[in-house]
Amino acid sequence: MQNIMNVINFILDMGPSIMMPIILFVMAMVFRIKISKAIRAALTVGMGFIGINLVLGLMVETLSPATEAMVENFGLQLNVMDVGWPAASAIAFGTTSLVPWIFALGILLNVVMIMLKWTKTLNIDLWNYWHFIFAAAFVYAATNNFVLAVAIGLLTEFIVLILADLSAPVVQDFFGMPGVSFPHTETISWAPIGWALNNIIDRIPVIREWDFDQDKIKDRFGIMGESLMIGTVIGLIIGALAYGPNMGTDMSGSLSQIINTSITLGAVMLIFPKMVKLLMTGLLPLSDGVKEFLNKRFPERDLYIGLDAAIVIGHPANVATGLILIPVSILLAVVLSMLGLNRMLPFADLAIMPILILWATGWSKGNIFRGVAIGSVFIVGFLVIGTFLAPMTTTLAQEAGFAIPEGATQISSLDGGAHLAPWLLMLPFIGHVFAELGTGFAIFSILIAMFTAGCYIVFFYKASKGELAATEDEIQSDEVYADTGSVN
Repeated sequence: MQNIMNVINFILDMGPSIMMPIILFVMAMVFRIKISKAIRAALTVGMGFIGINLVLGLMVETLSPATEAMVENFGLQLNVMDVGWPAASAIAFGTTSLVPWIFALGILLNVVMIMLKWTKTLNIDLWNYWHFIFAAAFVYAATNNFVLAVAIGLLTEFIVLILADLSAPVVQDFFGMPGVSFPHTETISWAPIGWALNNIIDRIPVIREWDFDQDKIKDRFGIMGESLMIGTVIGLIIGALAYGPNMGTDMSGSLSQIINTSITLGAVMLIFPKMVKLLMTGLLPLSDGVKEFLNKRFPERDLYIGLDAAIVIGHPANVATGLILIPVSILLAVVLSMLGLNRMLPFADLAIMPILILWATGWSKGNIFRGVAIGSVFIVGFLVIGTFLAPMTTTLAQEAGFAIPEGATQISSLDGGAHLAPWLLMLPFIGHVFAELGTGFAIFSILIAMFTAGCYIVFFYKASKGELAATEDEIQSDEVYADTGSVN
């Protein structure tokens, strides 16, 4: 068992920029793609991941101090600290008895589902198998039932793969990722909710006509509607909220920080799509090669390559919506805390907000107004679920050796709170947490669970009827984003 863990840890420790090219090259050999094309494509994907991580690092480096300053300005005193997704992954990989079983059985489950035609998604995003282990870890800690924990982890994977299939037309047509789907738990879990809320907005007079997508903004406002300018303006607003109150005591320093935040986030909006384009340059030959191989042997099969949703973090609609939702998240945290429905202070995971709200923008075809409205509902869920998981997250993180920040009573994360489908599956087994959080919190959480279950039921029913409105003809393909790395 230890030898298996050592191999798994060795592969995972290399990170996606090395791990993914290796996996893709092996796949290319299996599917008999020309070796020179396979090497070039795999290396290009690796470079794309490096580019994305560099830009993401720049965004985190800029947003982290700005977020901390905004929190201080608001005077927030919430006792659950958002320490980011690393805590959730530490919990997952720290449950060593589950890790090899979820990996082995998870890969087998994916293969069996493909053979039985239950899914089209071949999930090569091995790093994010920790999402399935995350769900299992909580159940195992609460019940000490190993078999039940593994079953919950595999059931999570099953649901995620089905959701990845159903949402693939949006990924391929709107986000410009042909042959790709996103079996990415903390984003795809919200696809049915985003779809349902978008349909609700479609039925509200006047509001349903509000369409603020990138094309319309640019047509109306000219240069001010370009991605670069939108990022710069949003950065200016965030900078002003973060550093503006210090203008009276340190005019030059505060002004410098505001301008730096503005220019940096403008650069993020401009550069992110170009890094995604580089990644796609490598993925497309591999995707085409896999399709050609399968079409010869299975003429009626159409498989998708399952990847991390982070590859579309650079889509201008995602970045713009995510940046707007950063101050909104802090405001919602305050309001919900006053109502006794939240104890978590949003912080570390605010930098990955453009990923977490992917399905707020996807179903609405990049409509930033709808993205912010739907994303705000998502954030309420992130905060409530993150608060609910905080007691067990803190205990499990300590057992996994995760360093608890000094002064933090409990820890959790927006990313952990985004694990909606796993939360629904683990809820019957960890309901004892409600006793610590109070009756009002319990009632509100149950209402969220019921609403979510309703959205899932309707989503799957409509999917069975072919009525998700996510076909190639109904979704506006973002061709310019896919071809040039920017939206005109």
